[in-house]
Amino acid sequence: MIKRLVDIVLSLIGIVILSLPLLLISILIKLTSKGPAIHWSKRIGRNNKIFLMPKFRSMFVETPQVATHLLKNTESFVTPLGKFLRKTSFDEIPQLYSVFLGDMSLVGPRPALFNQDDLVALRTEKGIQNLRPGVTGWAQINGRDDLPIPIKVDFDFQYLQKQNLFFDFEILFRTVFKVLKSDGIKH
Repeated sequence: MIKRLVDIVLSLIGIVILSLPLLLISILIKLTSKGPAIHWSKRIGRNNKIFLMPKFRSMFVETPQVATHLLKNTESFVTPLGKFLRKTSFDEIPQLYSVFLGDMSLVGPRPALFNQDDLVALRTEKGIQNLRPGVTGWAQINGRDDLPIPIKVDFDFQYLQKQNLFFDFEILFRTVFKVLKSDGIKH
């Protein structure tokens, strides 16, 4: 209950404070590539229910909806502005809306794509599907794109076992430093 209240308050504060940068990024995306500024990605949420997660569009509209590591020549799908958005993790800011609505939390396992059956199956085996997915998480700060799926699930399971408000704040704090260093970002 307290975690949800913290999510609501912090996401609302974030949306208000970042409203001008959100608008500016939206305009820049529209000016530099065809398609909408926001991409609504089908993701697996709590209890394995699908929800639509917003991200600033960093890839061209015709890019297949698969995990980035499955794309051949990933760089060819990323827009010029998208490289910057992904490197800085600015593409993730619209997820504050999902946190405010309750589809996501600030901290939790990153939501799997709707077609990442292997990741969903491993998480379900360990009970991780009971958690609300997060904008950042324990696996995110321990390797992000560099982690193979079984290792990522192990970190998600560690979070499930250890989760508490202080651990969430530690993860949020460490996320800031990871983002500033662009640590663990491949594409």
